[in-house]
Amino acid sequence: MELIQKTPDIAAYLAASEAVDHEHPVVRERSDRLWSDHPDAYSYAKAAYEYVRDAVPHSADSGDPRVTWRASDVLATRNGTCSAKSHALAALLRARSIPTAFCYQRLADDGANPMIHGLVAVKLPGQDRWARQDPRGNLAGVVDARFSLDEERLAWPVRPEFNEVDYPVLYDEPHPAVLAALRAARDRPHLWTLLPSQL
Repeated sequence: MELIQKTPDIAAYLAASEAVDHEHPVVRERSDRLWSDHPDAYSYAKAAYEYVRDAVPHSADSGDPRVTWRASDVLATRNGTCSAKSHALAALLRARSIPTAFCYQRLADDGANPMIHGLVAVKLPGQDRWARQDPRGNLAGVVDARFSLDEERLAWPVRPEFNEVDYPVLYDEPHPAVLAALRAARDRPHLWTLLPSQL
């Protein structure tokens, strides 16, 4: 699948925003800690990915009903859904001037209950293409996502027979429909009723 930048200006994929608040002290502190042990773009990107994947549980796995959407809140509470965790990873990467985009899949439970799944794509120095990453969080025997620039190691490959879709567009900001659902949700069960089923 060929990934398509929605915005041609690469600087847009470095910008701070309300959701990707990479200038917030919580984000900067975590970025500084990771950078001190991994002071080059590749090892930092991998460390940031593994931190968000492993140290910030997916709220459906942990049972946490709270809904976060701002990167700093995801990192402060160590809680978030796939899309919220993508905001946190994007903020950590953009804090170190690593272009990071938002991208999405449409996944379904064996053909039922389709829902949008949030990912990021990174473009590291010396790389001529974007590489999608899935910080959702692993589950023993079920999900084994890994940081990779060569072969995608996402939580779930799409299954066309269930009308699942890899959307090719790389957004410089979280998709408005996804962000609106995260912001409006009272709790995680409410969020599941608000998330779009397609983009």
